[in-house]
Amino acid sequence: MDRRGKGVVYAGIGWTVLFAVMSFYWAAGGMIGVESLGGAVYEKALERDPEFAAIVWATGFVKLAGAVLLLLLLGRRGSFRRLLAWICMVAGVLIFLYGLANFVTISLAGLNVLDFDLSRHAMVWRLVFWEPFWMAGGWLYFAAGRKRIAGVKPID
Repeated sequence: MDRRGKGVVYAGIGWTVLFAVMSFYWAAGGMIGVESLGGAVYEKALERDPEFAAIVWATGFVKLAGAVLLLLLLGRRGSFRRLLAWICMVAGVLIFLYGLANFVTISLAGLNVLDFDLSRHAMVWRLVFWEPFWMAGGWLYFAAGRKRIAGVKPID
């Protein structure tokens, strides 16, 4: 894999670790930025529901598994890397589409086409930061997988 491909993988790892750290912070009871999520997530965080905290801890560990997946792309085994690359590409598409779908539905809520339980504060943060953040992560996962496939030499 060339330097550019490795840079995309490392950027994806950084994005994933940052995302996991946010989950761990909120699971531990941190409240900075939680209001930007809005709706039921914000309400559960305010209640400090232990079951909800457990789910947030679990999501943090799932996110870290994504960082491990990206890290494995840097390995040397050809056929295994190709499979990992395809998994990253599919994950990237799904992550991107999740952010895009949320962006569209929250935009429609902002236009009063849909009725969501989101404060204006949360709506703005979701449209300006959270959903583009998801889409950027999806792009990083897809690009990392694509770069890996381009860099995998066929096994003779």
